[in-house]
Amino acid sequence: MIQASNVTLRLGKRALFEDVNIKFTEGNCYGLIGANGAGKSTFLKILSGQIEPTNGDIIITPGQRLSFLQQDHFKYDEFDVLNTVIMGNKRLYEIMKEKDAIYAKEDFTEEDGIKASELEGEFATLNGWEAESDAANLLNGLGINTDLHYKLMSELNGSEKIKVLLAQALFGNPDILLLDEPTNHLDIDAIRWLEEFLINFENTVIVVSHDRYFLNKVCTHTADIDYAKIQLYAGNYDFWYESSQLMVKQMKDANKKKEEKIKELQEFIQRFSANASKSKQATSRKKALDKIELDEIRPSSRKYPYIDFRPFREIGNEVLTVSHLSKTIDGVKVLDDISFIIGRDDKAAFVGPNTLATTTLFKILAGEMEPDEGEYKWGITTSTAYFPKDNTKDFSGDEIIVDWLMQFSPEKDVTYVRGFLGRMLFAGEEGVKKVKVLSGGEKVRCMLSKMMIMGSNVLILDEPTNHLDMESITALNNGLIKFPGAALFTSQDHQFIQTIANRILELTPNGLIDKISTYDEYLDNDELARKRQVMSIVTEE
Repeated sequence: MIQASNVTLRLGKRALFEDVNIKFTEGNCYGLIGANGAGKSTFLKILSGQIEPTNGDIIITPGQRLSFLQQDHFKYDEFDVLNTVIMGNKRLYEIMKEKDAIYAKEDFTEEDGIKASELEGEFATLNGWEAESDAANLLNGLGINTDLHYKLMSELNGSEKIKVLLAQALFGNPDILLLDEPTNHLDIDAIRWLEEFLINFENTVIVVSHDRYFLNKVCTHTADIDYAKIQLYAGNYDFWYESSQLMVKQMKDANKKKEEKIKELQEFIQRFSANASKSKQATSRKKALDKIELDEIRPSSRKYPYIDFRPFREIGNEVLTVSHLSKTIDGVKVLDDISFIIGRDDKAAFVGPNTLATTTLFKILAGEMEPDEGEYKWGITTSTAYFPKDNTKDFSGDEIIVDWLMQFSPEKDVTYVRGFLGRMLFAGEEGVKKVKVLSGGEKVRCMLSKMMIMGSNVLILDEPTNHLDMESITALNNGLIKFPGAALFTSQDHQFIQTIANRILELTPNGLIDKISTYDEYLDNDELARKRQVMSIVTEE
């Protein structure tokens, strides 16, 4: 059990948290949600002891071990992968090092023998003999192959390091597990493995994530940060969303009835207060009026952008034909003889672990890269808007947001352009920020403003949900569902793909898999195919 008791955190004059009281108990998984800047990551750091609250206490059941997902990807560069994972249980790792030091002594004394015996006992209690195999199983589950287990962390790429640090947090069955955005940069197989791990995890989990499907899958409770407080709800993210909307509606309905009663009483008082025969009734009505109080409805501090892609021109039947495209990058063939056709009603999701292949394909289709072989042809009615995964060069200039967006607008009118920025929460003075100082999420919202103002009928989006908060992801999700044109996109957000795509394409080493289906249907068929393959191998053996 871990509990926050009267926790307050002040940043200058602002209270990020004010007298927060909440208890997280064993056997439950809590999704910690809130608007951008509400303090989700900060609260996890308070729970883990990385940040001291201004007032209040964090109470942990004595003897319980807390583990959290490290964010410093360079912290363990001098250690090998397997030992980095085992460091997740600090005491076990200390025992291992202390044992090794004692046994390495040339003048091994009787006192050393007694100490080694004590350490061996504690080592066994902590399941030390299974430590390496347990660590290896976690790594393999997350997609870190055995040949990497004894390499230094410095030799791994960024996504591999993230998986190792996640394995470190999960290692050794911690009593309390804190995870801040654990699905970031994970491929779909690793995410599915993590989902199953957390579903079967019997201790306390508190997780921050922008992945709605993930939260729905693993969470038993939802902790909502708003107005410097944390409100606990039973149920996953969808249950929280529906119940919170229902609560607001019920309060509004109740207030409406009260408002009608107040109006009725006020009219009666006004009509009869001067009438002697009715004065008693008017007085009683006045007393009744004084007793009616409207329930305070505080609208959520969350702000949802408004995303609506409206093409200037209706799209024709011929959209895109790709014929035998190939491309080699740094000596590696990332696209090999790729062919497909996109129709006017297609919302095609490109999925799978080979994100470089998808990014390369999208760059070619957007005209930012030339293929080595093959060709592609856009229909004569098409107009495209491209959302790149890396937008660094788009924001390298010195202009303000309004001027930056103006260059893409068919109407060179400041009020018109500011309307599109306002939809994406750049109101007032926000519109005169310089683009080079924007945060990652602000840059993404600018790119989406650009795509809206261009009025294209084909959208190409490479990981558009990266850097966005839950509210912006929901708005983009809804905007693409309503979009009347064709779309080619990729994302790691399961719900985003499932609710938008009507066609799934995967670029594999053996060619292109192309299915007219939802994402869930595709994954179910893929899982079935894998099981059949395993059964075939077992039968042959």
